Formats: sequence, structure tokens, C-alpha cells
Amino acid sequence: MSMTEELAPLLAWHDALAERQWRGLVWLAGDAEACRARALALWNAAAWGRPLWVADHPPAGVAEHGLPPGKARTRLGGEHDLIVFAAQGAGEGFDPEAFGALAGTLRAGGLLVLLTPADWGAAPDADYRRLAEHPYRVEQLSARYLARLARLLADAPEVLSWRPGILPQPPRLGEAVPVAPSPDGDCLTRDQAEAVARLVKLRRRRPLVLTADRGRGKSAALGIACARWLAAGEPRIFLTAPRPAALEALFERLAALCPEGRRQGNDFRLAASGQAVTFLAPDALMAALEAGEIDAKGGLLLVDEAAAIPAPLLGRWLGHFPRLVFATTVHGYEGSGRGFALRFREHLERQAPQWQGLRLLTPVRWAPGDPLEALTDRLLLLDAEPADPPAALSPVSTLSRRRLPLLDAEPADPPAALPPASTLSRRRLRRAELAADEPRLRALFGLLVQAHYRTQPSDLRQLLDGPGVHITSLEANGAPLGVTLCVEEGGFSAELAERVARGERRPRGHLLAQSLAAHAGSRAALRARLRRVMRIAVHGDCRRQGLGEALLAGELAQARHDGIDLLGASFGAEPGLLAFWRAAGFRTVRLGLTREAASGEHALMVVCPTSPAGEALAAALAEAFQALLPSLLAFELEALDPELALALLAEGAAAPLTPGQRRDLEDVAFAKRAPALARPALQAALRRALACGAPRDDHAWLLVAALFQGRDTAWLARTLGLSGRREVEARLRRALAALVPFLDAPD
Repeated sequence: MSMTEELAPLLAWHDALAERQWRGLVWLAGDAEACRARALALWNAAAWGRPLWVADHPPAGVAEHGLPPGKARTRLGGEHDLIVFAAQGAGEGFDPEAFGALAGTLRAGGLLVLLTPADWGAAPDADYRRLAEHPYRVEQLSARYLARLARLLADAPEVLSWRPGILPQPPRLGEAVPVAPSPDGDCLTRDQAEAVARLVKLRRRRPLVLTADRGRGKSAALGIACARWLAAGEPRIFLTAPRPAALEALFERLAALCPEGRRQGNDFRLAASGQAVTFLAPDALMAALEAGEIDAKGGLLLVDEAAAIPAPLLGRWLGHFPRLVFATTVHGYEGSGRGFALRFREHLERQAPQWQGLRLLTPVRWAPGDPLEALTDRLLLLDAEPADPPAALSPVSTLSRRRLPLLDAEPADPPAALPPASTLSRRRLRRAELAADEPRLRALFGLLVQAHYRTQPSDLRQLLDGPGVHITSLEANGAPLGVTLCVEEGGFSAELAERVARGERRPRGHLLAQSLAAHAGSRAALRARLRRVMRIAVHGDCRRQGLGEALLAGELAQARHDGIDLLGASFGAEPGLLAFWRAAGFRTVRLGLTREAASGEHALMVVCPTSPAGEALAAALAEAFQALLPSLLAFELEALDPELALALLAEGAAAPLTPGQRRDLEDVAFAKRAPALARPALQAALRRALACGAPRDDHAWLLVAALFQGRDTAWLARTLGLSGRREVEARLRRALAALVPFLDAPD
């Protein structure tokens, strides 16, 4: 059979897709050379617009159109008619993030061609190098994730399966759904036109939450609105997003509608008027606000891909900007709009109860009913949702205080039920069974997507094939209501631990253990047996009922049973999260010195001992951190949120004040002595009062900012709403006087 004969039905199918404004997936499975030859033949069979060959080493004839998978996000906002995604051959593998991101850049009539081995899923591919944490090698890992993809593709009616030498059988296509024209000449759909109309009418203290699936023109709508705001005289518009690439569509529409403007990097300016649209990464935006470099009064902030930014940080922006737009993708390759709505709603209701919401439903790049969109969502679980909880769920508010059954790593017996008063059961899941149980996998992954702001498609692969990963669910009548993902760390030899601590080696993985070695100099953390909680998630309808505490208590009991020394976690530093882990007995042992660019938060690490050796190690790590914390707050962490700094200082023990320290405190609090001249005694007094139960109120917050971080008087006055130095000093003396009743409390 000739190549022309093989291509004929495929090209006819492509024409039928184009007529309906749909896209399709071609699955080429078999020998690497044979598949590549057929993909090249398809590449040369038509005049494709901006074709793309995704591989680290594309064929010589298409090298100028080649793109390594790791650079897929650089094409966000662009459009392609043909994408060849090579996941076979030497050194090639399937990158879930790249596949998810690029699938959304394929426009109507386009084809996504996936090249895989004939026995895809029989063994890990080259991209599994990222999963092979020390001491594992790639070939030692399972390939359940790839086997699942192969099974779904084989069963999917939307896929054109093409085997070399066999005539392709195109899938049957339904009829396209007609789309009503847009009433706005700058917009492509009625949805987009309504979004732009709502945006330009944005009012103070009434933020707009704009949600959409991928390809609905959300970012372009923001760009159109920016052009109209500038035309109306808006002096400056601020933009933020986890990555600048997320705003390419915004800048493209803005440039098209404002040809007199000029883009320089991530700024767009009108030279004649000085008006500007300025992008700042979340960390840079927060730092500029805290430093008083941005006057947000009357300001306008647009947040794109808000689901990939922690809800507490979004809440802080609510307090700075009177006009805000939060736009996010509902089902995307990064973050979840549904989870964002659940996590962020309480901030909105508290700070801006008149907020408004709008969801875009009509696709822009393709027509409704597009087969590739549904298929991609299914493959990557982009549309995963938690299962609905049972209607009659018994109260579980005291669940965390009950004794939870220990579970073997891979139990053969059914899960043991919790006491009769509860409908819940806790079980450790076999990953091989989970990979084959699509409804359970979808419900469980839906919990993770809903609960965490940065759940990505590759997290599903980590869940199914990551070495040392344990999955525990809390279920009611078979429906997962909570889940924890844990991974084994540490256990290094003494020689390797020494080399890692000295910065001479950096084995893959072991985030917690290696961070404690690199930043705290702890060789013991590398040699000990650690288990890190990667994710803990609870169904949005079952929050604040003790399920999270129950899951964590169960993991602590399991760690003790398994001979683990420390159970730990790493997360974005935020007072509410810290309080949750502290209540479970965890201690802070490390805080990142800089904000992460995407999240705008400092990374925080906590541990809880689960063995005698772990108790000694946790105590040493926590004591070292507390000893270091004051100097960090004075220098590297001088801009840390004082509320968070206060929560961290409150974890430390503090000795009673000496008579000299007591006299210094009273001289400042009740007389006229300058606080700066008694700073060591005042710091000791605050730490002692916190250890003895002093409230973490505005008084304590002020003392941290002034005494530990050295915040200047102007910043303190601006933040507290005071007139100047004299009022700030009076407030500081009152705050010190409020400590005195707590200083004589027993230890």
C-alpha cells in the first residue's frame, strides 16, 4: 500500500473536521522510523499554518519548526494548524504539561499527531527521568500512566488510529452546532462581547471573577478591555499572572487595537499620553505594594490564571486595589477554576461581598462539540471533579481525635471501618488497581485539583508511577472525601549525606531532606527516614468537619508503625495553613528567604517526629530555626508579612526575663526611653509573652514589625493609619505595656 493511499482517508477526515471548525487527534503507533515517515508525509501533504514538531531532536527537514517539550509554554497564545508530538524513539517521551498546553494552541481544522511505540505503556519512556528519584533508575519504575493513556486512546471513538501499512479508518463525525454572531466587532463570540462589556463597566469594590475553559477568548477579552480603558483615559493598568506567557493573547489584542502604542518586554505604553499597561509577577507585585512603590488607591489590577495563585495572596490584593478582575481557566493544564472558586470565595464574601461572576462558554478557536477538547480533558483529567458526597453523612467533627487503624503499604484486606458513629473508612490504595479504575481515579484526582492551586497533568503521572508514593483516601460509601499523597525521603549513606550537605552532590528528589541539609546543614536529615506529605485534600463540601485532621493523624500513626523518623511537608507560608499544621503537632524547620515568583509566597517546611530518633532530630532542627529567625527577620526577611513572622516567633520557647531585661522593658513601656536602645530586652519580652499565651493581635504584630524587622516609621504609620512618628511611638509603648501581664505566667 502506498503512502498516498494511506493518507487519502486521513486528509478527507481532516477536510470534514475543517468544515465543522473542529480539530482531531491522529494516533500513529508502531516502529519509530515508520511512524516518523508517515508524520513527515502528512506534514508535506498540505500547506499547514505554523506547523510544529514537538521533540528534542526533530527530523532535519522540519528542524526550523521544531520545539523541545520543555519550551511548550513559550507558544501559549499562539496558534497552529498541525502539531506532531513525538513520544517514541531514543530519548523521546510523553510530557503531560507540554501536551496539555500545546493542544490548546491548535485552531479549528487542525490536527494533533501523536507518535508512540506500538506497546506504549509496557515500559517507562525517556520523560520518566523526571520521576526517577534517588536511588531509582528509570527502568525500575512502573508505566501505569502510559498504559492508561494507551487504553483510553484505543477505546476513544474520536481518535483516528493509524498503524503503518494499514489503511486508517476515520471516526464518524456528528453535526456542528451553529454559533450566534457577536454584536461587538472586536469580539468573536457573544460570550466574549459580554465579558468585555462587563469589564469596561467595572466598579469599585465589585471585583469581577471571569472563568472559562481553555480556548474561550478570556485573555483576549482582557486585552480588548485594556484598549478601551486606555481610550477612556485610564492612566495605568496592572497585570499579574503566574507566567508572562499566559498574557500573550492579551498583549496581541491590545497591540492590534492600539497601534499607536508600543510593547517593551511586559509593558505596553502610549508614548503621547504616558498611559501604560504593566505586568508584574505575583512576588514582584506584592513586594512593590508592601514597599509603597505602587499607589493602588483607585488602581486597576487584572489577574490572569488566578487559579494558579494561592487564594490568601489574592485576598491581600483585594485589600490594596479597589478595582480588580480575577480571570482563570476552569479546566486547564495549570490550576483549577472550580477549586479556585471554592478556596477564594470566602475572601470575596468577606472583603467584597458585591463581587460578580461571569463564565465564558462558547469556544473561540474552534466550534462547540470539538472532539479534541473532550479527548484531551479525558486523557489528562483536566476536567476531573470530586464525587458528590453521600447525602446523609454522619457528623465527623471529632474524627481527628479517634484512633485510626494502621494500614499496610499495600493491604490485601478491605479497609477497616471507622467507629459505627461515622460513615467513613480509611484505606491505602493500590496504585495498580487505581490506574484501572477510571471513575475512582477521576474522583480522587478531582479532589487534588480542587484543593491545590498548582495541580498539573504531570501530578497524575507522579501519583500512578512515582517511586515511594503512598495514597490514602478517606471515603464515605465508596466516595473519596479526602486524600493524602506521601513520598519516602532520606535514608542516604553517611558519605552521600556529607557530599550533599557540602553542595557537591544533588540527587534527584528528596525535597525536604535535601533542603534541610542545604539550608540547615543537617546531615542527620538526609540519613534519617523521612516521609513527606506532598498533598492533602478534602472535598469542598466537607471542609471544617475534621477530615483533614483525621487524614493527618492517620499518616502520623502509619509513619510510627512503619519506622519513619519524621513526617514533614512543604507549602506556601500563610498563617492559616501554618496554624493547621501546628495544631497537628508539626514544627517549623525552614522558611525560604525569597518569595516564589509564581505563588508570591515563601516556602515553609514543617516536621513532626514519629520515632525517638526523629524526636531528637526535630527538636534540633526547630531549635536551630528559632535561633536563626531573629537575624533573618532583621535582614533577608525584613519584608515578610509581620503576621506570619509573629506566628513563627510564637513557636519558640522563651526563658523568663532577667531583672535587667524587665527594667529595660518598663523604661520603654512606661517612661521615655527610646525603644531602639533596649531592643534585645524588648525582643525577649515579646517572645516570652507569646510563649506564655499573649494574644497575637495588632499589638504583637506591631512589635514584630518594629523590633524584629526594623520597619521604618513611615511604613508603620501608613500601614496602621497613623499620622506620623509620635503616634507610632505611642502605639508601640502601649503594645509593650500590654505584654507585662503575661511575663510572670508559669512555663
